[in-house]
Amino acid sequence: VQLVQSGGGMVQPGGSLRLSCAASGFTFSSYDMSWVRQAPGKEPEWVAAINTGHNTYYADSVKGRFTISRDNAKNTLYLQMNSLKPEDTGLYYCARKDPRIARMNVLGEYWGQGTQVTVSS
Repeated sequence: VQLVQSGGGMVQPGGSLRLSCAASGFTFSSYDMSWVRQAPGKEPEWVAAINTGHNTYYADSVKGRFTISRDNAKNTLYLQMNSLKPEDTGLYYCARKDPRIARMNVLGEYWGQGTQVTVSS
């Protein structure tokens, strides 16, 4: 399993960023996928998930601002982040969800390398 992330960076509050995650080593279309983030000094936090049927799920803190999507033809997961706030700052990870767990709001069993998102004026 390999998850290679791109995107991220620094943006002012209210700005937007798009994260990408290229998957390989498994049948991407057969797995639910997630985004997880970790703020400095805090535990990892589940952000969003998308199942194999393209149904989406969001943490309350990002609902209405973030959009998770997937392109199975490209084996790629995306996270579009709009109206960013300073509290969105952290390391963002894409993750493959453990198929043995029914809940969607879990951290995942395989993670990408992480990409930094910094929201600051």
